[in-house]
This record gives sequence, structure tokens and C-alpha cells, in this order.
Amino acid sequence: MAMEDNESCGSRAVESPKKSRQRRQKLEVYNDVLTRLYDMNHEDTKHPDFEDQLWIHFNRLPPRYALDVNVERAEDVITHKRVLQMAEDPANRPAFEVRLVQVHPTSDGNTPDLDNMEFSMKEDAQSPSTYSSRSGPMHEITFSTIDRPKLLSQLTSLLSEAGLNIQEAHAFSTADGFSLDVFVVDGWPHEETAELRNAIAKEIMKAKGEPYLEKHSSSAISKPVPIPSDSVSLNDHVKIPTDGTDVWELDASMLKFENKVASGTFGDLYKGTYCSQEVAIKVLKPERIDSDMLKEFSQEVFIMRKIRHKNVVQFIGACTEPTKLCIVTEFMARGSIYNFLHKQNGSFKLPLLLKMAIDISKGMSYLHQNNIIHRDLKTANLLMDEHEVVKVADFGVARVQTQSGVMTAETGTYRWMAPEVIEHKPYDHKADVFSFGIVLWELLTGEVPYSYLTPLQAAVGVVQQGLRPTIPKQTHPKLTELLDSCWQQNPASRPDFTQILDKLKQLAKEVGNGGEGQKEKSMGGFFAGFKKGHHH
Repeated sequence: MAMEDNESCGSRAVESPKKSRQRRQKLEVYNDVLTRLYDMNHEDTKHPDFEDQLWIHFNRLPPRYALDVNVERAEDVITHKRVLQMAEDPANRPAFEVRLVQVHPTSDGNTPDLDNMEFSMKEDAQSPSTYSSRSGPMHEITFSTIDRPKLLSQLTSLLSEAGLNIQEAHAFSTADGFSLDVFVVDGWPHEETAELRNAIAKEIMKAKGEPYLEKHSSSAISKPVPIPSDSVSLNDHVKIPTDGTDVWELDASMLKFENKVASGTFGDLYKGTYCSQEVAIKVLKPERIDSDMLKEFSQEVFIMRKIRHKNVVQFIGACTEPTKLCIVTEFMARGSIYNFLHKQNGSFKLPLLLKMAIDISKGMSYLHQNNIIHRDLKTANLLMDEHEVVKVADFGVARVQTQSGVMTAETGTYRWMAPEVIEHKPYDHKADVFSFGIVLWELLTGEVPYSYLTPLQAAVGVVQQGLRPTIPKQTHPKLTELLDSCWQQNPASRPDFTQILDKLKQLAKEVGNGGEGQKEKSMGGFFAGFKKGHHH
């Protein structure tokens, strides 16, 4: 886990606005927790240095810890403080506490998300089980030990061995090298915690008989694939901000594979589960792995582990052992927009089209604000979850392939590509805007761009003859204007996604009935916004 800098008392350095804001937020939460504990007459408040010790506790942990604290449960902070203190004695590690909780899980749209490979949409696909209501008691288990790589996957394995299903996990690192990991679990039939405590203690003892929970790691010939650290940028375009701790290495033995849903040049995509959550698992084909492929894999993990947005595919973790290279993301129940359009043979009515375009623009705007250029935006890389939210996927192979000039193997990609990218000229985020224009046209028509040409012919036409798809005559004039501006030959003449988003929201207001943020209630509602048609 990455560590957060501890604030030094009496430091005269000028704080950045972000750090200053985080400090204020932390102070507010600290004061709220303090007030709450005094109101409760909590026994710890009777210690003379209680307030100082509590402030030291908040300062040991990253700023996001304060944001994670539920002030209504201020006593949890005391538990966290106590477990961290227990872990200072090596004989206690990992130290842990168990309590009964009342939780009603709901999906908030921030669940992790699918992979950068197209896969078949199943109309009867199940929603991720992690967020469905379950009967039976739930418990919160708090661990602390010396922080180290793979710790989170070791703890999840331990809980799984005890027969527990993880519903929620919060992982933090202290500035002095300890971990604080809080899990909400179900699967234990009894409310009282004594037996559960014994079961966990038993699993810890079992694990201590070996290098701690390392029994599943492979005897790989070479070392795990190194992933760049937070301070490193992979190239001029990719500079990702860090926000504290980050645990993403998964225990491969916890992955359960179900069915293969897609196969690509470099890997296969499976539907599966990880710690009871439905996931998509992209496994790299061993015979395709070379130094370039490893660089691509490393880059994809580096980028995906840093991005968090409801309209961008959410990363769950990766395995970097050479024999088990894979990237795990949330399973997207409704698959890719490409499959939806071209296997269902249809297009979208304007209100739904605008809702989807707004989702895509929000995701792309976020990526661009973080200096990430997608380089392969197309409907196959746009996925839909069970709530009909569209998310941007695919952050690896396309980027590196573009840089090395190898794009021909990706049949069809040329159809969405900006002229400057096709010609291997220097390009910036406006290349994605061009591709977005093609995507928007595809949503409008349900057609494959330049379906009457081969990908290479289309590329030559786009670059040399200024070829663009034909916009249907009945298209809303403002949408026609937006399409035209997105695929301008000169990148400087194209709008950015902030401007695109404004135009789309404005148009959605005019059109009414579901521009932004209106969710359909069911598949029936969704298909009401979908038009069947026969295409050339």
C-alpha cells in the first residue's frame, strides 16, 4: 500500500489548496467524533491525553480515512485506534476485532466495472450479487498488522476460509507502516460474535503455519510483473494523481471462472466471481506474452487502479504472477454498446441516445482532466451495467499499440480513428473527440461506420479525402452540428468534452424525457428507447 505523508507539527511549508481542504475536512470529522464521544460519556474520554491521542490517530491515517468515518458510530474510531495499538505487539498480529452490524446494502452506482474487451450482452444476465439484500446477520471485522504487499488478498482469503462473504472492504495504511482493514461480511449464521472470533483466530493460526497465506502463490519461473509506482509517469500523456493507499494485487485462488464471454488477439474474457462479487476476468494468453505485452499489461493496471468515476470502467484488481496474468473488473450485465446495436440490429431514440452520450462524455471528460487519452474509443469499448449506465472501458493495449504504430491487427479500429492517429502524427486528447463523433453517429444510425469499405480503405478515405459518415436528414440540427464539429480534420477545431457535455445537456433539456440522469425502471423501459431497423 502506498503511504500518506504525515503532517509535521510546526511545518512552515505553504499547503496546497487540496491539502488545506483535506486538513479542514479531517479537523471537522475529528471534532464531530470528539463531541459524539463526550456526549456518549465514553470511558476513553476520561484519559487526560485523550484528545491528543485521538488527533494522532487521525494523523496516522490518510485524509480519506476521516471521510470514511461514520460520525454516528464514533466508537468505531476508538476500535480502530485500539486494534492499531494491539498490532504494535508482534505476538498479536494480525490484531482483530469483531462486531455485529445492521447493514442494508444498496447499489450506489460506484461499483467496479468491466474490462477493456467486448463481450456478449445477455438479456437475462444477473445483477452483481454483492449488492443484493441478504438475510442473516452481518458482522464488521477490523484487522491491523504490519503493512505489506498482497495483504488485502491474504485477509480476504482468510475470511473466505472462515466461510464469510465480503460485502464491503475499506483499506488504509498508517504513516508508520501499519495497516487498518475493515470488512463488512455475511455468511456467519449467529449474531453473537464469540464463535466467529474463534473461527477467525483458528484461520490465523492455520495461516501462521506457513509463510502468511502464501500457499496459493505459483512457483513461477520469473518474477511478478512490476507495476510503476505513483511517482512515475509511463509517458507524457499518463500522469495519474495518487490519493493514498492502493491495494490491488489479487489472490488468484480466490477467482472462480464461469463461462468465456469473448476472445481477443491477446486474451480471453471470462465471467466469474471474486469474493462473491460477479466480475469480468481478462486472462492474457500465455503464448502471446512478450516484453511489449507485459509493458501493456503494466500500463493498464497502472492507469486503471487510479481512476474512479461512475462512467469509467471500475478496476477490482490484477494478478501479476507470470503464470496467472489477469485483470479483474466488475461484470457489466448488459455488455457492449457495439453488441447491442449490431446483434440486436437497432439504434436509439433521441432521449436515450442523449442519456448515453452524456454518460460517455462524463467519463471521457474525467479521463482527459487526468491527462489520460483513450486512443481507442469505440462502441465495443463502451459497456452498460444493469442500471443502464454507460461506462468507458479499455485502457491498455490500444494506447501502446498506437505508440508503436501497430494498429492494423485491430480490425475495425480504423473506422473510429482520428486522421492524425491513422497517420501516426503527434496527437492529443482531441483524437478521442473525433472517435466520439463516430460513436455518436453509430448510436444514431445503428450502422457500422463505412460498412461498405474495408478498415484500410476507410482509413485512406478519412485521411486523404476527408471522408465522414453520412448524417441522416431527419437528425436534430443541433446534433448534426455537434457531429460535424467533433470530426473536424483539424483537431484544434474540435470541441473538448466539457463543451460537448454542455451541448448534450442543453439538447437533452429541449428534447425532454430522459436526457441526463433518468434511469429506466426495467429492461422494458430500456427497450422502449430502442428502435429496430434493417441496415445495409
